[in-house]
Amino acid sequence: MRLTWSPERASKAYIETITACKACKESGVPELVSAMAAGWNAQLILEMWARGRPVATSIGLAISSRNTGGRHVCIVPDEQSRSEYISIVGEVSATEVIVGKAEVAMGLVAGIDFMVVDCRQEDFGKLLRTARLGGRGAVLVCKNASSSVGSGFQWRSVIEGGGPRRLVRSVFLPVGEGLDIAYVGTSGDGTSSSSVSKTSRWIKCVDHESGEEIIIRK
Repeated sequence: MRLTWSPERASKAYIETITACKACKESGVPELVSAMAAGWNAQLILEMWARGRPVATSIGLAISSRNTGGRHVCIVPDEQSRSEYISIVGEVSATEVIVGKAEVAMGLVAGIDFMVVDCRQEDFGKLLRTARLGGRGAVLVCKNASSSVGSGFQWRSVIEGGGPRRLVRSVFLPVGEGLDIAYVGTSGDGTSSSSVSKTSRWIKCVDHESGEEIIIRK
């Protein structure tokens, strides 16, 4: 089994996120990430958050999990962050919140098929490498990816350090401060290079603020 794309779920989550986040300004990142998670029918979405950081992307992920009927898990560093996070995102969805250091809490979450990390977070690459992915493979999203330019980060390091994984495809999108996205296959997802080429398609997303069309090959 591997991840399959549903344009209907993606469109629904995209529109709902625009409505929920209209007062936030994150340059289209929340809507796009929300649409991707819903479109891939993600059953376990993982992110990290702390007080003082933008919350719109978290709202978008919560909306995605509501549309797919999946789990949305967020790791926060302390109880203050937990309270603030739940007060905002809890109105959208029943998000599961884990308190603790991200590298430790990661061990409590298995079967991830959609994960978002912030490239401004320390050791974000290590978090990607230690993520316990599901049998369908996973979509891994790095936001604020422009800040990682020159840091030496490569998706190859995530694959080499994470067990029986393979990079199916990756793309960098100039949305917000940059989105670096990879679809990582695992030994049990049934994805091969030949099957990927047969099912590739072009998906168009529109940044509602700038009107810019973004074309992604899936």
